Amino acid sequence: MAAQNLSVSVLDHYSTRPVERGLIVPPGSRVGPATEAERQQIIRNSPLYGHYEQLVDRESAYEILKTRAATSPEQAPTEADRGFNWGELLGGSTGPRGGHRAGIVEVIAKSTARTIGSQLGRQVIRGVLGSIFGGGRRR
Repeated sequence: MAAQNLSVSVLDHYSTRPVERGLIVPPGSRVGPATEAERQQIIRNSPLYGHYEQLVDRESAYEILKTRAATSPEQAPTEADRGFNWGELLGGSTGPRGGHRAGIVEVIAKSTARTIGSQLGRQVIRGVLGSIFGGGRRR
């Protein structure tokens, strides 16, 4: 049976002229599975042919970690193992993933700078607004 294009038009409910026109193409398929020869021909004609034919079973991350944990169990270093580090306490440290932990000196410096900046900003705003609105002494 030859495939045919069917023309369909949609009418407006106010008039009889076509508002939209479309073509419907009936599916070119059949009921039932493709034969092995047809399936192989479709696979060979695919643009992906040659890329995904080899079956590869790589070792997953779960398997790697499971093997590593079974062979050499590592424990996290305790405070007694590392010893106390005054440099990390005062100056801060960077973690293994790049996270930064602020030290006491850095925290105090930030707090002091924030306090000075807010006081200075407040005085500047008072001076500017006072000169604009004529804020002299009240009598």
